[in-house]
Amino acid sequence: MQPPADAVTADDLDLAVRLAVAALRETRPDAWDAKAGTLEWDCWETVEHLADDLFSYAAQMGPRTPPMDGEVPFVWESRRPGGPRNAVHADREAGPAGLLQVLEACGAFLVAMVRCTPPDVRAHHVFGASDPEGFAAMGIVETVVHTHDVAEGLGLPWEPPAGLCSRVLGRLFPDAPAGTEPWPTLLWATGRAELPGRPRLTSWRWDGSVRA
Repeated sequence: MQPPADAVTADDLDLAVRLAVAALRETRPDAWDAKAGTLEWDCWETVEHLADDLFSYAAQMGPRTPPMDGEVPFVWESRRPGGPRNAVHADREAGPAGLLQVLEACGAFLVAMVRCTPPDVRAHHVFGASDPEGFAAMGIVETVVHTHDVAEGLGLPWEPPAGLCSRVLGRLFPDAPAGTEPWPTLLWATGRAELPGRPRLTSWRWDGSVRA
């Protein structure tokens, strides 16, 4: 059975990761210590954090009985004070190509889990227990928004497809304004931009809960 036209799919997630990796391949090898947009992390750390997000979302759906009261208990730790707390870290000696392989691999884990997990499965997330579609949408938001952060730090162009942004807005940000372009709206919804008549948000969250 075909999913509804506005459904977020594993193919959408796969596309987001592929586009992000392709965009970041254009980076100079010596540029990765630049600060990522408005984050306190550098560009390398931000891609590690993104890979870790994708890995952890896949892991949440992995147990035969997915947890509903917390995360699968991997050890998350920072490599420096103020750095992201990750279970996934890339080997610096492998260079940027290795970092992007880690991102691709973690994206592939989540794509595979979204494809093979029955749609009635639910798993814990702090922003609402979710289903495979919800975890796909969360993975896409993490991917496109953190790629935006990194692209700002590296001086790279980045704009994901409007349809992709529109679908994840509908799934995770049902109260986002209508009538504005999807990508600027997603940046607004995640506290990274203003919209006409709407100042930049100082706090935000999505709603990953399953809606009928």
